[in-house]
Amino acid sequence: MEPFDSFLVFITEFLGEHLYQGIFLAALIETLIPPIPTLVVFPTAGFLASQQGISLIGVIPMILLGALGATIGTSSLYFIALKLGRLVLLRYLKYFRISEKKLKRVEDWFEKYGDKAVFLGRMVPVMREMISVPAGLLKMKIPKFILYTFAGSCIWSTGTILSGYYFGEAMGLATTQI
Repeated sequence: MEPFDSFLVFITEFLGEHLYQGIFLAALIETLIPPIPTLVVFPTAGFLASQQGISLIGVIPMILLGALGATIGTSSLYFIALKLGRLVLLRYLKYFRISEKKLKRVEDWFEKYGDKAVFLGRMVPVMREMISVPAGLLKMKIPKFILYTFAGSCIWSTGTILSGYYFGEAMGLATTQI
């Protein structure tokens, strides 16, 4: 089995057994170690929830836990950027394959759209992880950062989890009609 395939099997098995904790951990870890994409994990969790017979009301805690995990994880990046500053941060970002050019692009986007960039950035893959850095470097107010991050993360979690959930529901309908 290919490494990526075995990773997906591991994620699916873990989510099957620890659905709510898995959502929180995936969101938290994604912001700190980007190889775990919530764009894959969240729809899978939604699908598994539908297959386990969890009602739509039972999905709401998954959405909130996803947003909470993302907010906690991304807040740590915000505080690191706030405390270290740009020059020191650039020294360490190279280990995560983030060049000065990429950082500059995100900073420019942040400056162009202001605080709304945090809210909107939480819904754009790759930008989700990066937007905290310019917010910290440019000293965005902490309460506003947390509010915008949580709100944007709620929208991201809702869309991705429900896409998997409704796909699972549609699969269930398709198999019962055959």
